[in-house]
Amino acid sequence: MATNLTKGQMLDNGVFIFPTGEELTAADVQQMISVNQTNARIYEENMRLYVGDHQVLRKSWKQNGPDNRLVANLPHYIVDTYNGFFAGIPVKITLDDDDKANKVLQDWHQANSFQDKLSELSKQTDIYGRSFAFCYQDEDSQTKVAYAAPTTALMIYDDTVAQRPLAFVRYWQTQANGLQAEVYMAGANYLLSDGKFSGLEGQPTFPIVPAVEFFANEERQGVLDNIRTLANSLDKVLSQKANQVEYFDNAYMKILGVDLDANGDGLPDIDISGNQIIYSSDATSADGDIDFITKPDGDTMQEHMIDRLVTMIHQISMVPNLNDEAFGGNASGVALQYKLLSMRNMAANKERKFTQSLRQLYKVVLSTKSMQISPDAWKDLHFNFVRNLPANLADEAQTASTLSGIVSKQTQLKTLSIVDDPAQELEQIQKEQDDQAQAALRNSVSGPDYHLTPDGDTDVDDNQ
Repeated sequence: MATNLTKGQMLDNGVFIFPTGEELTAADVQQMISVNQTNARIYEENMRLYVGDHQVLRKSWKQNGPDNRLVANLPHYIVDTYNGFFAGIPVKITLDDDDKANKVLQDWHQANSFQDKLSELSKQTDIYGRSFAFCYQDEDSQTKVAYAAPTTALMIYDDTVAQRPLAFVRYWQTQANGLQAEVYMAGANYLLSDGKFSGLEGQPTFPIVPAVEFFANEERQGVLDNIRTLANSLDKVLSQKANQVEYFDNAYMKILGVDLDANGDGLPDIDISGNQIIYSSDATSADGDIDFITKPDGDTMQEHMIDRLVTMIHQISMVPNLNDEAFGGNASGVALQYKLLSMRNMAANKERKFTQSLRQLYKVVLSTKSMQISPDAWKDLHFNFVRNLPANLADEAQTASTLSGIVSKQTQLKTLSIVDDPAQELEQIQKEQDDQAQAALRNSVSGPDYHLTPDGDTDVDDNQ
């Protein structure tokens, strides 16, 4: 449900909007930070699930009996598996029509470790449902990129249909000064302290808001949002099962109606202290009874519950269990593709959202003179996302061979996962064919005494 603010709103998906034309004051930003801090409790719960700090570890301890606390950290497996599937192979980002500008762009990627930052943005999006990338300039006036989690940052948009960014806010708490924040707007940066704005020294301004929000869906849901209760229930069932196993290990033996006092001192001739034995020689029983005190065994029900919870966690998160014997033992390629279909569909939607955010991020990056690339080059960027799946090169080669004469050579090459750039591969094939033809002419005994020079001209022997 949307939250109304003094000016503006926080929408159902946690997006802050502010009225167009209104002045964004320090009080407005401080109110949004307060609301975001309340909303961040869900983000923090998701992070606790990821790192293994689950609810079962934080409940009150039992006074008596076994009290095991087991954590089956499937959320960690799901996030890392899905993030590896989506961003395990670095995204190829190129300017195909300008070799010089593309070289500058690739050098900037290397200098910024941009692929690593993009992988972290993707992982935070899987955990929290959103993440932020923001630009800054270092002491050498070089444009850099960093990332921030929604637990300590927020984006403010205008209230138009386009929802254009108005400001990016990073905040933190200190014992000495309380809440502090940095607010980045188009052409202006501010420090929020003691409820007032002041100039932010040493931070160059950008002509547009120097930050972009990354998300996988409009609802801003991560892969853990729909499985929190299932993960906590799985921990509870596993812990109860461990308690039951420990209970049987510590089961009491009862000895009723059997006289174990041979020497007549009124005490049994066995040591019952600390050995979990209940003894009574004059129990109302016709015959002696020696047995263990046990409670009903719910092992079958517990195992069924555990299997059901694990299956539902994978189904609802749409990240399959790649360690499942049924999954790994299925030799049919089509069947395996169907098992991955849900995750592929989810990744395809995330790719579209990330492509949109990346274009906006490069618009910020290229808005500075330090890049020496046209400010409009962000429109011509090409993004190639490749799913991180094991490739069957033999099948791919057979498929490509079958397509010969049916589709173009470039389309044939696109079916091969080992070919990153089909157009460049075609150029390399053509170059190799030209080199072979020239070598054949030079080495032919019966051929004419001329050959093609490397630049393609005919070289005729002057003695001819």
